[in-house]
Amino acid sequence: MNLSEKLDNRVFGIISEAADELQVECYVIGGFVRDIFLKRPSKDIDIVTVGRGIELAKIVAKKLGKNTGVAVFKNFGTAQIHLRKLDLEFVGARRESYQRDSRKPMVEDGSLEDDQKRRDFTINALAICLNKDRYGELEDPFGGLEDMRNMLLRTPLNPDITFSDDPLRMMRAIRFACQLDFDMVPEAFEAIERNKERISIISGERIADELNNMMKSRKPSVGFRLLDASGLLDIILPEIAALKGVEMKEKVGHKDNFEHSLEVLDKLSGQSDNVWLRWAALFHDIGKPASKRWDDKAGWTFHNHNFIGEKMIPGIFRRMRFPMNDRMKYVQKMVGLHMRPIALSEEIVTDSAVRRLLFDAGDDIDDLMMLCEADITSKNKEKVRRFLENFQLVRQKLHEIEQKDRIRNMQPPVSGELIMKTFGLNPCKEVGLLKSAIKEAILDGVIPNEFEAAFAFMLERAKKMGLKPIDVGDAANR
Repeated sequence: MNLSEKLDNRVFGIISEAADELQVECYVIGGFVRDIFLKRPSKDIDIVTVGRGIELAKIVAKKLGKNTGVAVFKNFGTAQIHLRKLDLEFVGARRESYQRDSRKPMVEDGSLEDDQKRRDFTINALAICLNKDRYGELEDPFGGLEDMRNMLLRTPLNPDITFSDDPLRMMRAIRFACQLDFDMVPEAFEAIERNKERISIISGERIADELNNMMKSRKPSVGFRLLDASGLLDIILPEIAALKGVEMKEKVGHKDNFEHSLEVLDKLSGQSDNVWLRWAALFHDIGKPASKRWDDKAGWTFHNHNFIGEKMIPGIFRRMRFPMNDRMKYVQKMVGLHMRPIALSEEIVTDSAVRRLLFDAGDDIDDLMMLCEADITSKNKEKVRRFLENFQLVRQKLHEIEQKDRIRNMQPPVSGELIMKTFGLNPCKEVGLLKSAIKEAILDGVIPNEFEAAFAFMLERAKKMGLKPIDVGDAANR
C-alpha cells in the first residue's frame, strides 16, 4: 500500500512543510493510521513530534490561514486545531510512568518509540512519517500491521503494565474487540482478569464513554460477554451480572435472563441506531432477580419486574454518570412499559387499553413496539410467529385509535386553570380529581377527546362532588 497516497488531504502537506522548517521528526500516529488499513473513515488526527509539538501546531495554524485557531493545553503538552472536517491534536513524543493510585502519568520528553510503547495496542501504535525525505514511511516496531491482518489485539508492553498503569485501557480493549470484531491475545485477556479491580480508579464518565461507544457497535453483546468473562461486569454493572444463571425447582427452570437480554439487545440493534433504546433493551429485565418467585401452579414468576426495573434506572444512571435528563426518563419509560404491548398481544385488544398505552408512551410508542418485538426470543418458532402477528394487530389498532382519538401526547381539553375559574377554586385536591376524571373518561372512551364533551362531563362530575359553577357560559368561553 502506498501510504503517501492515503495522506491526500492538503493539511498533511502543510504539517510536513512546517515540521521540516522546525527541523523536527513528525508523524501521524494512532487511530487515523489504523483506520487507513481497516478502510474506515476517521476525522481525528494525532500528530506526534520529537519535541516542539505545540510550536508546530502554531505554525500549522498560521499556514492554514483564514483565522485558524489553535488551543494550547500547556499542562498536557498538547495543542488542538479544529477544522471543518478534521480535528488535529499535536503532542511531543513522551515517555510515561504511573503511580499506583492514579491513571495520570508523570511525563517526560521521549523518542518516537517511547511514545509508541505507551500506546494501548499495537494496532494503535502505527506511525507514518510526515517529513519530506521519509514521507509516507510506516513505523511499526511492535508488529501492529501483522496483528491487524490476524485481527488481534495485543499490547506493546507487558499487558499487566499496560492495564495497571491506565485501567481504562481494559475497557478500550473490550470496546475495540466489539467494534472491530478482533480477538484479544490470551495474555491480554488474562491480564484484564488479574487487573479488573483497578477499574475503580477510573471515573464513571470515562467508563460511560467506552460503554456507549461499545453500545453503538453492530453487535453489542460481544462486548458485554467479554465484560462478563473478565469479571468487569460484576464491578461496573452488577445489575446485569445478576441476571445470569438458571435456577431449577421440581425439574422446572426459567430462561437465563442474561443471555435473553443480550439476544434482545442484538435483535434491536439490527433495527435501530438509537443508543438509549439499546440501553433500554439491555436493562428491560433488570427487575427480574428481585421479583423472581416460585408458584406451585404457575412455576417461576417475575411479577411486576418491569416496575421494579423502572425504579432501578435512575440509580444506575446516577452511578454510571449517564445523563440524568430526558434520556434517563426515556430508558425508564421503555423499561416500565415493555410488558404492556406483550400483554395486549395475548388478549383481546380493547380500545381503552390501546388509548392508555398511547397516552403513556406518547411519541415513543414506535420505539416501545420495536423493543417488545425484539423481546420475543422463544426457540418455539410457532410461538414467535403468533406473537409477531398479534403485534401487527396491536400496531394496526394503535394507528386506528390515534387517527380517531388523537391520544398520543394528549393534554386534557379542559385545563386546571379553567376548572378553577369555573368553580372559583384555588389550587386544591378537587381540581386534580376533576382533571383526572376527564382524562380517564377520554381514555375509557366514555367521552371523545373534544372540549365540549369534556366540559359537559366536568360539570356533571363536579355536581356529584358538590361543586357549583360561578358562571358556566363565561367560563366555557375562556
